[in-house]
Amino acid sequence: MATALELDRNEVVDEIAALVARSRAAQEQIANYTQEQVDALIRAMVWAVCKPGVSEEIAQFTVEETQLGNYEGKFLKIDRKTRATLYDIIDDKSVGIIEELPERNIVKIAKPMGVIGALSPSTNPEATPVIKAISAVKGRNSIIIAPHPRAKLTNKKIVDLMRDAIVKMGAPADLVLGIEIPSVEKTNELMRQVDRVLATGGAPMVKAAYSSGTPALGVGVGNAVITVDETANLDDAAEKIRISKTLDNAASCSSDNSVILLDAIYDEMLEKLKAQGGYVVNADEKAKLQGAIWEDGHINAKIVAQPAQFIANYAGFQVPDEVKFFIVPETGAGPDYPFSGEKMTVTMALYRARDIDEAIALTNAIQSYQGQGHSCGIYSNSDENIMKLAFGTKTSRVMVNQPQAPSNSGNLWNGMRQTFSLGCGSWGGNGTNNNISWRDLINETWVSKPLAQPKVLPSDEELFGKEIMEKI
Repeated sequence: MATALELDRNEVVDEIAALVARSRAAQEQIANYTQEQVDALIRAMVWAVCKPGVSEEIAQFTVEETQLGNYEGKFLKIDRKTRATLYDIIDDKSVGIIEELPERNIVKIAKPMGVIGALSPSTNPEATPVIKAISAVKGRNSIIIAPHPRAKLTNKKIVDLMRDAIVKMGAPADLVLGIEIPSVEKTNELMRQVDRVLATGGAPMVKAAYSSGTPALGVGVGNAVITVDETANLDDAAEKIRISKTLDNAASCSSDNSVILLDAIYDEMLEKLKAQGGYVVNADEKAKLQGAIWEDGHINAKIVAQPAQFIANYAGFQVPDEVKFFIVPETGAGPDYPFSGEKMTVTMALYRARDIDEAIALTNAIQSYQGQGHSCGIYSNSDENIMKLAFGTKTSRVMVNQPQAPSNSGNLWNGMRQTFSLGCGSWGGNGTNNNISWRDLINETWVSKPLAQPKVLPSDEELFGKEIMEKI
């Protein structure tokens, strides 16, 4: 006789199986859509959530439900980021032959993967479902979104808007589905039953995605480290660090977690950071702040993406109303220096380095603790220093003279792919370094024809070199 636990498990399996069946039936109806039909669909999906009046409503609704971030940050994401992502992919060819390599006589044909299972976090629940959905549909897939429980109503609101738009375009609504009453068990089961998993969320959930048995694209921990050198425009750097550190109250994993100032500009730059609303904590406040941010070695959910004044009050000290972020002087990295890790708050660790080489060593030390493979940045006008940092760090992205949080996932001022899913490569335990987009959500058929002129192996001396041949 089945136990209560087994019955619950069977109910979860059946519920997800029903969703996947609906999703698969919808996907089959667009499997042979033309490029024009696909692009019309994703245009409609984005317009449904970002048109005037709707984006404002979603931003406010998201803040009220999640109690994370702020209205301004949510509005930028749902209103601007969704538009920018659409603009980034709308002219991409994703149907039929998408690439030709004449020198190899190869053509590549795009094929849909099927049903995409997508995880959406509580920190970015407004734009993440939209961006993942249009990336899936661009590849003629369907998608099922598993939201964080803290954002389940926001997810339903956005999914319903996209479904209505899809129907008005003559396509099946079930191209986009959401789990309306989410749970860890349902999310895990979804990941087992779909054709591809696109996981954005906490480290345990990403690990579960890679362990699901389904091909998965996960993202690593963010812990961005930013260097400011002696050639930088300090006013520009200070403003952009503030923008990045405070965007949506640091809900983004790309928020500046540590800032390294070179000796030559340390004092001047620190004053500029303070002028931007930075507050340098003293030793007593640092201890109280540490106690507020971490509980039993984990980030305290109560202070994530909250304003500086709320965090200070919670920690037991007061800061002026004009304070926008905390500056915590730090020297080391690793478990004994928790401020060197990701903080998910308007808090940055501040380091001092003699030169770019020490800054690189510090960056590597910090990110070997947390955030390796994700992102780092530099404010500099020295190509030598910029490339030294790029070559010397284990990172997938180096953002130069740009606010990290709104830049490394793509923005109008750079050429990065627009996304909210940032692969961290093997450094971060991920299968890709990419800014994940529709191209990661298709299968490709390579058609290979014989070369007009077959390749001819060169002589051994030409291929191996005389020195190798004589030495070995």
